[in-house]
Amino acid sequence: MTSLTAPAAAPGAARETACEAEPPAARLARYGRRLAVLLGLPAVLAAVWWIVSERAENFFFPPLSDILSAFGPTWFDGRIAADLLPSLGRLAAGYLLAVALGVALGVLIGTWPSLRAFAEPVLEFFRAIPPPVMVPILMLFLGIDTLMKVVVIVSGAVWPVLLNTVEGVRGIDRPLRDTARVYRLRPLTRLRTVVLRGASPQIVTGARQALSIAIVLMVISEMFAANNGLGFSIVQFQRGFALPEMWTGIILLGLVGLALSLIFRAVEATVLAWYRGQRRAQRGGNR
Repeated sequence: MTSLTAPAAAPGAARETACEAEPPAARLARYGRRLAVLLGLPAVLAAVWWIVSERAENFFFPPLSDILSAFGPTWFDGRIAADLLPSLGRLAAGYLLAVALGVALGVLIGTWPSLRAFAEPVLEFFRAIPPPVMVPILMLFLGIDTLMKVVVIVSGAVWPVLLNTVEGVRGIDRPLRDTARVYRLRPLTRLRTVVLRGASPQIVTGARQALSIAIVLMVISEMFAANNGLGFSIVQFQRGFALPEMWTGIILLGLVGLALSLIFRAVEATVLAWYRGQRRAQRGGNR
């Protein structure tokens, strides 16, 4: 005797239905809880910093109130256009070039084992060299212009993308490769729908790691040799013993990193929407 049962709803569809049925007040309360969790720890740290710095008598550790008072006059009087925007331009150029180069080389090396065996010793050699060491050498060849700073960023940020792409391409299922070969997909179609799509979780992981490295190298290159930029401004404030202004530069750098991380998270959610939906469906099917 057989029994007919209605098919279970997909996890994603059930979640969307629940969200649509949620009252506006409950949805607002849920968003409020998320915001409290997001801002709770930063607020506590800022409060501790305020209390500790107000009681400190160290010249190099000014009160947080003095730092916040100096923030507006320091950065909103033309310095954002003179220092922040050039830094962001160098960061964007170096980071995007590193991602493009890392993905291109990673796909080639991950696809052909013979090329991987040939290139691996060279890659390990260059990967072991700290990128800041290259700054004086690149200054000799490229000067102190923007090109030098972009090359420094690329030289360090390319490695997480490259290595994660190689492992992502190598980890693509053999049946998926064989299916693409049987259906005689064109090379570009196979690259887009099989290789890049299959390796995209690892590529995104490498790109996230490369973003933090790119920010560090942007600041270091500007501290070594530059006439503008965030790193240049922080060093100039330190040399002139303008300590509150120096701390404003550090805080602004942290805010830039936070904003870029949030932007990257939004892009990641879009790029890997299919992957996360697949994982949720697999977890729902295993219950």
